[in-house]
Amino acid sequence: MTDWLLDRTFRTASGDAVRWARLGAGPARAPAVVLLHGTPFSSYVWRGVARALAARHQVFVWDMPGYGASEQRAGQDVSLRAQAGVFTELLTHWGLDGDGTGPSVVAHDFGGCVALRAHLLHGARYGRLALVDPVALAPWGSPAYRLLGAHREVFEQLPPELHRALVREYVSSASHAGLPPAVLDRLVEPWCTDEGQPAFYRQIGQNDQRFTDEIQERYGEIAPPTLICWGTRDTWIPPVRGRELAARIPGSRLRLFEGAGHLVQEDAPAELTAALGEFLWEGAGHGRVPPTG
Repeated sequence: MTDWLLDRTFRTASGDAVRWARLGAGPARAPAVVLLHGTPFSSYVWRGVARALAARHQVFVWDMPGYGASEQRAGQDVSLRAQAGVFTELLTHWGLDGDGTGPSVVAHDFGGCVALRAHLLHGARYGRLALVDPVALAPWGSPAYRLLGAHREVFEQLPPELHRALVREYVSSASHAGLPPAVLDRLVEPWCTDEGQPAFYRQIGQNDQRFTDEIQERYGEIAPPTLICWGTRDTWIPPVRGRELAARIPGSRLRLFEGAGHLVQEDAPAELTAALGEFLWEGAGHGRVPPTG
């Protein structure tokens, strides 16, 4: 599909092909923002936010190895540990790891853990950090997520039609408002190819709580200004986790989005875009975002 196209490829140290794109017609010196998706999604969930932020920023989007348009293959390491390493490589590739405070980072779901691990374990520097319903505090993983991970070999053998139905139901549950059919199709399709079906269960099977256990006692070290966003109707990770996380990160702000589920980008796109735009604009030293219209 051409409505959301990642037109560039980065080859990771482990050999995986990662698809990415840069949005924004402004100068290369415009403030940089990197958007991280979660599971089982792709950068497509950021399409509206990315295009809006591109009016004032360089916006970098990417599909993690094993997701979306990026490479899926047998034996691939798609764990949260591996994704944090790839993210660190990409920051270097994009030239965002040099002098200065680093780019602003906006991360959703397990992209939050990826961004936090890159910062705390790999030394990645961020000017600002926004976490949207992130995987950050134990315990995490819905009963369905744990069931799929514990019986990966069984679910990989489902007939394609049953697998597609399972993935559609699973992805649908991330939205409280309900996903438009075309959006749901776009999120589900990468998991329904010959490579995608095993990749769906592979990424669940490789992730567990130890990847947040290794870092969650260090959240007090996070220095960049941090905004935590959460949907009040998130059934995947309850909003109480947002309050707990805000209490652990010094000076962080918590913003709740009424009526939004786990996919705040889909359930409250205008409200989330406005909140992120204001937060990032403040980071550029401009104060509050000027009104539009």
